[in-house]
Amino acid sequence: MLSSIVWNADPTMFSIFGLEIRWYGFLFAIGFLIGYYIEAKIFKNDKAPEEWCDKLFVYVIVATIIGARLGHCFFYGWEYYSEHPWEILKIWEGGLASHGGAIAILIAIFIFSKKVTHRSMIWVLDRLVIPVALVASMIRLGNLMNHEIYGYETTMPWGFNFITNIAAWQNGAEPQYTMTSHPTQIYESLSYLILFVTLMFMYWKRDMGNRRGVLFGTFLLWVFGSRFFIEILKQPQELFEIEMMERIWLNMGQLLSIPFIIAGIYFIIKGNQGPKKSGKISHRHSHIHRHYK
Repeated sequence: MLSSIVWNADPTMFSIFGLEIRWYGFLFAIGFLIGYYIEAKIFKNDKAPEEWCDKLFVYVIVATIIGARLGHCFFYGWEYYSEHPWEILKIWEGGLASHGGAIAILIAIFIFSKKVTHRSMIWVLDRLVIPVALVASMIRLGNLMNHEIYGYETTMPWGFNFITNIAAWQNGAEPQYTMTSHPTQIYESLSYLILFVTLMFMYWKRDMGNRRGVLFGTFLLWVFGSRFFIEILKQPQELFEIEMMERIWLNMGQLLSIPFIIAGIYFIIKGNQGPKKSGKISHRHSHIHRHYK
């Protein structure tokens, strides 16, 4: 018997000239645009050169797309993609992993810090994670619109019935629904939204941008800590995870989250030790930046 929440949203917003515009891509793009606006405000508050934000935007978008795709292929589907490497390029067919995106962003910020800011990459990460939390929340709403990454069966009144035959349904077939399941996409989206508000408060009201690593550590601990626990309710994304959970009681998402959780605790503790260090960009540093251009 279906619950009162029958989720029959169409993943496609509209089609134009045969090209589908999907909610997932739309929410992804809107998240990045809003994130850019927020990051520009933060950089202006810290008296950073305007062009830093423009360059950072490019670095992060490229890293997110490439890293999330490679993360999915390596962590969740290497058995298939190792035999069909050309399929890795077909990003439009779906398959992104947040852990891969996170690793790629860290690499991109390291390069960005060396080539552009000439400051510690932690300075950049403390400011970048604020809008990234909002983007992560919107991406999970995109997963909701795609009827994917949902949880196990539940008797909770907020359980959702998701359509399992999306492609056939969009072509006129009768929808086939899951059992009433945990809407884990909403759980994660709300968690990341709360984190975004918390980080904004910490930066603007508590001056935590001057506590090197605290904002970044809070992001890591919150995102991957909540991910670790929500994964308990989530259906396995790949068949190999079923066997993995039988052997070590953890799925791939949980296993990959552990190093990030430990890193988050480390940065929070370290950042709260000792005096605050101003995150403002001095006039002298701006002059050095112009010299390096």
